Amino acid sequence: MLLTDHFPPRLPDSPGAPLASRVPIESDVDGVAGLLRAHLDTIDPETPLDVEDLRSRMVGLHSWSRRQVVIVPAEADGTASLEAAPLAWIALEDRARGRTDLQWVIAPDAPVRQELASTLMTWAFEVAGSFARHRGVETTQLTADIDERDTDGAAQLAAGGLEQVRTWLHMRRPTRAEEATSLPAPRPSVRVRRVHRHPSGLPLAQDVRSVHRMLEESFADHFSSYRESFAEFSQRLLEAPRTADWDLWWIAEVDHGEDEGGWLPAGGLVASTSPAHGSLGEGTYLDYLGVHRSARGHGVAKALLHAAIADAARRGRDHVDLEVDADSPTGADGLYTSMGWETFERTQSWHADASAHASRLLEPEGVEGE
Repeated sequence: MLLTDHFPPRLPDSPGAPLASRVPIESDVDGVAGLLRAHLDTIDPETPLDVEDLRSRMVGLHSWSRRQVVIVPAEADGTASLEAAPLAWIALEDRARGRTDLQWVIAPDAPVRQELASTLMTWAFEVAGSFARHRGVETTQLTADIDERDTDGAAQLAAGGLEQVRTWLHMRRPTRAEEATSLPAPRPSVRVRRVHRHPSGLPLAQDVRSVHRMLEESFADHFSSYRESFAEFSQRLLEAPRTADWDLWWIAEVDHGEDEGGWLPAGGLVASTSPAHGSLGEGTYLDYLGVHRSARGHGVAKALLHAAIADAARRGRDHVDLEVDADSPTGADGLYTSMGWETFERTQSWHADASAHASRLLEPEGVEGE
């Protein structure tokens, strides 16, 4: 069984505590979850950690779109231990054409921690460059998201060559039982419905494609917009069944009149269930909300939001959460504030361009990262 990456990171010397890397195995999930939990606790102990999602990323369906390694103590012969708990984990996701997502964690007491962080960031650029080559693009945007209070992560990213480019507002709105029926109806020219479904429970392909198109085209003028094909969008749904809760998918339509096609898609909203944690009960999380640029100004976003709030109230949920660009070109944060959302957390996006490079398979003595 191959447990080493073909082109692993070149780890720093660690006298007395040599390190080695290998690909994750099932038994690593709890160890990495422990590292992530300990890190989150230094920032906000109330932040939930979805271990099953992590498991999928490390060894499940999500792992197929990732290159990743764990760093563990080395055995006497220099090979990576299969028994020791991970000291670090890094994963690069081939997210879409032109984008590579980075996630990592390093134990605070890991040997030569600063040098290790530098090594892993170098490897991130190498892996991202290989993704760019496979995608047929000159560069890919290496992206990492961290909590604004994560000064340790920010220092590692800055030292690795990434720059903080955006701030995101995480907003929460409480729900009231009466909102199940008391919220305003959409304008006469706007209607909101759930995606249509077959008797099997699966949605009509046309509706899934409509939601994808609305999301893609609504964000085309965003600063970090990248094209995600429908096949990639569908694959992510299959990998993350939590998001594929079809009861929480809505389509907004606008009446263009009989001569112009009648009711046509104008926006889409994809939500998921937020499990109860800490002092919070169960909630709804708005994963994606998009209004087609041609339909802006018609109250489509507000109608979709009212549908999600009313649904949460009917289910007895106590809050609805979402994330929005603090510098949204559409001023979405102002709309959310006016409808009762308040910011409870801020995160940062860090970016860098990673250049495509020739295959390391053709350069046996090359550096890490095929």
